[in-house]
Amino acid sequence: MNNNKLFLLDAYALIYRAYYAFIKNPRINSKGQNTSAIFGFVNTLEEILRKENPTHIAVVFDSPEPSFRHIKYEEYKAQREATPEDIKASIPIIKEILQAYNIPILEIPGYEADDVIGTIAKKMAAQGVDVYMMTPDKDYVQLVDDHIFIYKPRYGNNDFDILDKEKVIEKYSLSHPMQMIDMLALMGDASDNIPGCPGIGPKTAQKLLKEFGSVENILNNTDKLKGSVKNKIVENKDQILFSKFLATIKTDVPIEVKIEDFKRKEIDEEALKRIFEKLEFRTLLTRVFKNENKKPVQGMLFEEETTNFKNNTIEQNSTSKKIIAIHTTPHTYKMVKEEKELIELCNEICSQKSVCFDTETTGMNPLLSELVGLSFAYKEGEAFYVPIDNDRGKAQQRIEIFRPFFENEKIEKVGQNIKYDILELRNYDIRVRGKLFDTMIAHYLINPEIPHSMDHMAKMYLNYTTIHIDELIGPRGKNQKNMRDINPEIVCKYSAEDADITLKLKNILEKELQENNLEKLFNEIESPLIYVLADMEWTGVRLDLEALEQLAEEYRKEMNQIEKEIIEMAGVEFNINSPKQIGEVLFDKMKIIDNPKKTRTGQYSTSEEELEKLRSKHPIIEKILEQRSLKKLLSTYIEAFPQLINPKTGKIHTSFNQTATATGRLSSSNPNLQNIPIRDERGKEIRKVFIPDEGCTFLSADYSQIELRIMAHLSKDKNMIEAFNKGQDIHAATASKIFKIPIEEITPDMRRKAKTANFGIIYGITPYGLSQRLGISRSEAKKLIEEYFTTFPDVKRYMDESISKAREQGYVETIFGRK
Repeated sequence: MNNNKLFLLDAYALIYRAYYAFIKNPRINSKGQNTSAIFGFVNTLEEILRKENPTHIAVVFDSPEPSFRHIKYEEYKAQREATPEDIKASIPIIKEILQAYNIPILEIPGYEADDVIGTIAKKMAAQGVDVYMMTPDKDYVQLVDDHIFIYKPRYGNNDFDILDKEKVIEKYSLSHPMQMIDMLALMGDASDNIPGCPGIGPKTAQKLLKEFGSVENILNNTDKLKGSVKNKIVENKDQILFSKFLATIKTDVPIEVKIEDFKRKEIDEEALKRIFEKLEFRTLLTRVFKNENKKPVQGMLFEEETTNFKNNTIEQNSTSKKIIAIHTTPHTYKMVKEEKELIELCNEICSQKSVCFDTETTGMNPLLSELVGLSFAYKEGEAFYVPIDNDRGKAQQRIEIFRPFFENEKIEKVGQNIKYDILELRNYDIRVRGKLFDTMIAHYLINPEIPHSMDHMAKMYLNYTTIHIDELIGPRGKNQKNMRDINPEIVCKYSAEDADITLKLKNILEKELQENNLEKLFNEIESPLIYVLADMEWTGVRLDLEALEQLAEEYRKEMNQIEKEIIEMAGVEFNINSPKQIGEVLFDKMKIIDNPKKTRTGQYSTSEEELEKLRSKHPIIEKILEQRSLKKLLSTYIEAFPQLINPKTGKIHTSFNQTATATGRLSSSNPNLQNIPIRDERGKEIRKVFIPDEGCTFLSADYSQIELRIMAHLSKDKNMIEAFNKGQDIHAATASKIFKIPIEEITPDMRRKAKTANFGIIYGITPYGLSQRLGISRSEAKKLIEEYFTTFPDVKRYMDESISKAREQGYVETIFGRK
């Protein structure tokens, strides 16, 4: 049996993926160097080395010379934008890093990475070597075989999917992986500018291949095809065959290789350290070179056996660090059940300045679930687990023991997504008090673009794989178990590990907050906000269910009437909820415009954006848009709200998320209460179903022109500040200065234009955009913008400086230092 495991990495595919993962918040070091592509690529490489521990590895680059595809077809990949300069600058450094890792770099003149990887994969697989092609590109599917797999990064996180023959066949509805070539030949590939057959999408391609097996067989049996599909295939025969040529990965590139050429070797630690230090990769330095052989923790409160296993992973010819987990790292986790020991534990944690705690519960909703256990950690490497009884009375007695800790304002409480724990404890009349440190929020401020889960951070910062909850209760679904069904000894390991790892992360993230000057934002805004949001979620909001049902009935009647009118206008019965049928009615039957826009699959585009452009072409368009609006209001709000009411409180309790947007804006979910429409009458009717508790009144408060006040503060523009200080109507004052007439003579139309300019120009609106909003000519809009900047010169200066700073550093900062 061949135990060799060869990983072949498609360099450019992974580098581009890494670069764009940080595009909204690039990693810029003190020298102004954008290291996003380098950092992301090395992170992925480290993940592979630690998680998969390959015996053999190589990284393959596209050749800078034109490939045979470019020579045969000038349009091949021609639609792609030029390689960003930051990526170009990163390539030599990435190659230097690979040399320090002692990983072979392959680049064959005139060939793309796909062809080189395909050739090596087939050669090695023939020798019984398991080959993993690391790439997000679907082209590689055609190469998958018994010994060849795709190791595909998932979008947005550090997890991976392994695609074998069975998964490929199931995912793409193929009879064998090689059919992917025929698939691409028929439907084309926009990413490589392979034309395919116009009007043939994935479903049609799959159907044809299921019946005929290959492109050649389809072309030999066109007499068996029908309708428009037949016409498209016959008309584009040569293009289909040429597309197949372009889509086929070569497996006979002239390269002589042996499996020994790719064997893992010892890394050049000194060289790698020098590069990481130069790039200011502090996190990677810690993770890659830290000493993992820590001594067991001593001085536990209670006697118990200490787990202290040595790393038992298979020795490989590499000094790259192996990933560690609960069974391979020293720890002392203790279950505490006896009352005397519980009191001693409470006394001990009450004597600490900072303690990490975690809750284990029966569900995901803290307002409906019950406590199963509590875990505590105040020293790295040790933690305590307290199981909570199923009986509510006994559970309350046990939780009461720890009330002095939870309600002690002098003790810092550490947690991961600690708002959940605060709400869970509130079910037992425990009000958590004191300074908070939420590792999820800390990491969000430091790195807003990447995942903030404890599992992800443990891998990133600690080189540690945590016990995943799915290992205990199974994946989400009807068969998922309840945490209370799991053996308490197993829950103890899981929960204690959570508290221990969270504490370790806190100690790292606290320093990173300091290094990034984010302490003030974290301590004065984000952390105190946790308590505020917890109170808001706990309070919830009441609904007038009778009014909601009445509204639902009215909207359904109105929607039915509109649908009848649409059918009458069309003159034919059709499914109004089918975009395909709407397109056929509007553009084939009614022919409301010539040359309507089509999607990549050849279907007419009937998106809201496209229909809005056609609103004036025919009354049926307005009716279709109105029907869609009503349908969305019904499904998203009116019919959904009653299902979300908490049976205990009779209210809706939304979740406010602090870490969901890169900009720091709060988001709302389950349900999303931020997107309820307000600008039209129907939206206002929906808002009316939210009612205050008995004896209470809703109070609506808003800032007055908050964006303009912030702009005045940031830009220090004297004219804008003067208008605010005088208490003037800022829009009328702006109009007065732009149009150069006294404020008393400003007409409503002038004020409207000034208001649009005020709120549009500071967000970078173009003359075209402003002309569209105001219904004026582009030249008039251009003049308005110029007059605006003449009136507020420091606003223009501030905006230009911000853009310049963003270009130099890769980011700008808010008043409180958020990047």
